[in-house]
Amino acid sequence: MPHDPQANIENAIAFYDLMFNQCKPREAVAQFVGDAYIQHNPHVADGKKAFIDYFERMATEYPGKVTHFKRAIAEGNLVVLHCHQIWPGSDDYAGMDIFRFDDNGKIVEHWDVLQVIGDRSENDNGLF
Repeated sequence: MPHDPQANIENAIAFYDLMFNQCKPREAVAQFVGDAYIQHNPHVADGKKAFIDYFERMATEYPGKVTHFKRAIAEGNLVVLHCHQIWPGSDDYAGMDIFRFDDNGKIVEHWDVLQVIGDRSENDNGLF
């Protein structure tokens, strides 16, 4: 099946919104993740169960956490989301998440790069 970049963007955003904003990682994995989930974030163990456990814990430790989607780019079987993560009581982050989709349109791999949003900048452009 050829990849549908727009459908992959919609599914990446829906997955991220369900697991992060709505605090339902188990439902997000069931609906949007394929047979495997390869994780590259060093703070989260590999696999679907580890992902669910981590984000269930984050929902408890950081109630009210939210991400805002600023940009989405797709090419082939990859989607990149540029996000503003807000963690109440902790740092806010500018994040780039990369998701790889399998031939069935399911997420099977994740990378991210996070930058703390600081108070100081040498320009007035902002991170978004």
